[in-house]
Amino acid sequence: MNRRALLALLALTPMAACSRFVDYDGPEVTRVVVWKNDRLMSLFHGEVVLESYEVELGFAPDGHKFEYGDGRTPEGEYLIDRRNPDSEFYLSIGINYPNAEDIARAQEAGVDPGGDIFIHGTPRPFRNTDDWTVGCIAVTNREMRQIFAMVPNGTPITIHP
Repeated sequence: MNRRALLALLALTPMAACSRFVDYDGPEVTRVVVWKNDRLMSLFHGEVVLESYEVELGFAPDGHKFEYGDGRTPEGEYLIDRRNPDSEFYLSIGINYPNAEDIARAQEAGVDPGGDIFIHGTPRPFRNTDDWTVGCIAVTNREMRQIFAMVPNGTPITIHP
């Protein structure tokens, strides 16, 4: 396709189709659950699964995150506590790791517990066959648009081994 044809096609494309932000008016997401071994994340309203997604994890996902740079994805009970519409990884929502228990454990061992753990999109092809983040939970960008719209700050998240 030549440049003129491409520009004409772009002029006809609705801007909403290009937006990273979508609206959601369905049931409230009351919790998020991740099963690391299954590479699966589900959004719940009460006991009802609203959506489920395949995920990619930290580059060394086995076990609970202990210190900065270990490549592990945390395990336990946390909250979604922030959002980043300008994320380096498309869109992201933050997980309040480290919590007080994580900090105490790291201080006792004399290490930095790390932080900045997010659910985010990906700048690379999503394959669900390799774990590559520094401890975050990655989904496709299309899925991240939906998650960003559905999951409000304050939502509990449980991350299982």
